[in-house]
Amino acid sequence: MLYSLHVSDFKFAGKLSQILQNYQCSIVEHSEVKETWDAQGQKVKAILSAAFEQKLGGLKAVVEMVKKRGAKSIVIVDEAAEAFRVERSMNGALLRVSMPIVSDDMAQSFIFALVASFITDGDSTIAADPVSVDLLKLGDRVARAQVNVFVNGPTGSGKEVLAQYIHKKSSRAEKPFVAINCAAIPENMLEALLFGHKKGAFTGASTSSDGIFQAADGGTLLLDEVSEMSMPLQAKLLRVLQERSVVPLGASAPIPVDVRTLATSNRNIPMEIRRGRFREDLYFRLNVFPLATKALNERLQDIIPIAAELLVRHQSDLENFPTISGPALQRLLEYSWPGNVRELENVIQRATVLRNSNIIEFEDIMIDTPSPEYHLDEPLVSHV
Repeated sequence: MLYSLHVSDFKFAGKLSQILQNYQCSIVEHSEVKETWDAQGQKVKAILSAAFEQKLGGLKAVVEMVKKRGAKSIVIVDEAAEAFRVERSMNGALLRVSMPIVSDDMAQSFIFALVASFITDGDSTIAADPVSVDLLKLGDRVARAQVNVFVNGPTGSGKEVLAQYIHKKSSRAEKPFVAINCAAIPENMLEALLFGHKKGAFTGASTSSDGIFQAADGGTLLLDEVSEMSMPLQAKLLRVLQERSVVPLGASAPIPVDVRTLATSNRNIPMEIRRGRFREDLYFRLNVFPLATKALNERLQDIIPIAAELLVRHQSDLENFPTISGPALQRLLEYSWPGNVRELENVIQRATVLRNSNIIEFEDIMIDTPSPEYHLDEPLVSHV
């Protein structure tokens, strides 16, 4: 996504532009309003300005002008406000953000990350840590190819997010992205879901149904946790990948499919192969290009922007929208996050419930810390 920013009266634009790069945004800065609108080939998504509405003859004029150019929202930032505040108006077209200056550098960085999250509106992949930046750069290169990709990494480390990123950056971006969690579906249902079935193919098959491969035709199919698939079904999957066609249950004729396959696992696949739990030939078919996501505690610089993104996602009350204090942020950075981003998401949601003001404090960060030798009558959550 390309962002055309009007920056002449927004002294924090340089800092915010730098942070937006963590959200995989292409940024063009302009010093004049006319340049913002007239830049050729650009689709304006957001305007950052402390006084932009006055320059264009009122707020309504700004909203109409932005709508004509396909923008999703306008962000007008009031500099040096007393407190962080978010207001939405004009049928949701305007998002006015009041951004305070605080003495804690970490808390100030979080406020910038919040503004960036509002601007991108969840339509981004966050990579602030060098480890994540390098991974997405590699993902960019892989996306341009048509090869199958195998993503390995811990649970909750963003394997599906990376798969979606590769799809969005590929030539198949306008085609379907279909994901199926192989670990969450009973084996006796998974085959029919993958390959489809004809009416009467099995008990309960009252109608015919296309499978996931047909649903993803022309696009990308994500086989999430593919290592949980049974060995017999792995053999059938291998044949589909080799023949580039599926035979629905109860059918005799193959149906051609054009699908790019991405697969993920949190297991050590070479070890699974040695133990007889995963087919080596299927692994070679899926693992044309291997990628690996890292645990959250191995990419600490991602924690603050991800926390901001999660807060924007889960906090719907804009009138009392919170920020996070420096000590609370430090607590997030010091924790080991065995549950990775999913655990961080839980903690952020808890904090929005526990807070007593528009600032999430250290004591609002409730983290699961069960003792290895806890008893059933002991609480599993400690409030630290």
